[in-house]
Amino acid sequence: MVKYFCCAGLLKNTWDQVCVAYWQRYPNPYSNHVLTEDIVFREVTPTNCLISRRLLTKTSRAPRWMERYLPKHMASSAYIIEDSIVDPQKRTMTTLTWNISHARLMSVEERCEYRINPENGSWTEIKREAWISSNVYGLSRAIQEFGLARFKTSVTKTMKGFEYVLAKMQALGYDKPVPVTGGHLCEDTSQLKWWVDHKRPELGSGACSSLPAHVTLSILYLCIISVFTRDLREEWPSVALSAIK
Repeated sequence: MVKYFCCAGLLKNTWDQVCVAYWQRYPNPYSNHVLTEDIVFREVTPTNCLISRRLLTKTSRAPRWMERYLPKHMASSAYIIEDSIVDPQKRTMTTLTWNISHARLMSVEERCEYRINPENGSWTEIKREAWISSNVYGLSRAIQEFGLARFKTSVTKTMKGFEYVLAKMQALGYDKPVPVTGGHLCEDTSQLKWWVDHKRPELGSGACSSLPAHVTLSILYLCIISVFTRDLREEWPSVALSAIK
């Protein structure tokens, strides 16, 4: 059995601004649980879509009754894969995230779609879906309820962090599209790629601090994931979008 959750959000910023801010989210005061972020690959497809895969390391404190069943390092941290597709023609950004650490204990898969709000073209709406499952016999229902409650709490923090970064961009004068050849920033995906790969210093590098052990394990996971994704890169968008449907 899988727990399903769906909610909608609204950011009072343009879709262009939200797309740029998405990769500037860390660090922020509401994301202290995010330790590291690493880009596995990022490229522009022949259809002018920007696809990315990132590896995130986050703290993930398990409930006390669950800690006895986990190794010490697994009870305190988690590794997350984040896939994203930016489609400038459809004006949509789709992200998919799922945990790769202790996934047999609890799997959390999230799909978000960012698109222009139909009632106000200067705002961006978010549709967020999550699937939470567990294969632990006898404890699956309790684990799923715990995962659902934690996910709902994280959604609130995520939105506050997003709003913080957008406000910071506005204060620094980055709330308007960057002048590029051919129109707005997100109309040329190759220049959007340049923007997110060369973050403005005033917004912070986006790199999060971590303990040496976390860094070592992140690099190890990064190398493993790179091997498994290298042969799938051409057909990755369709695979990613159908992975959790």
